[in-house]
Amino acid sequence: QVQLVESGGGLVQAGDSLRLSCSASRRAFQNYNVGWFRQAPGQERDFVAGISRSGGTTIYADSVKGRFTVSRDNDKMTAYLQINNLKPDDTAVYYCAAKRAILTVPPGRDAGSYDTWGQGTQVTVSS
Repeated sequence: QVQLVESGGGLVQAGDSLRLSCSASRRAFQNYNVGWFRQAPGQERDFVAGISRSGGTTIYADSVKGRFTVSRDNDKMTAYLQINNLKPDDTAVYYCAAKRAILTVPPGRDAGSYDTWGQGTQVTVSS
C-alpha cells in the first residue's frame, strides 16, 4: 500500500491560484485511482475531483468544474490539483486519497471508494 503526502496549501487571496500536490511513497502509485476531497471547519468531507490510474478519466464535483483541474504524473508518483480563481468558500483542508484499481475502474466520488489517505494540506482564502 502506498503512503500519500499532500503539499502546496497556504494562505492566499481571492482570485489567486494554487497547485496542490499529492506525493506517493511507491511506484505502485501508478496502479491507484486518486481522489481529492476537502473539509471545511464544522463540515463534512466533500469530494472535489478524481482521476483514474492512467489519468485518462477525470471527474469533478459540479461546484468546482471549470476552476479545478486534476492531473497526475506517474513517473513522479504525484497527483496534482490545480485550483484557479480561489474563493473564500474554498477554504478547507484538502486531502488526497487513493485506491488500487484495475484499468477499467473509474475513480469514485465517495470517501469509501478510497482506502489510503494523506494527512491533508490547509488552504485558506482571504477576501
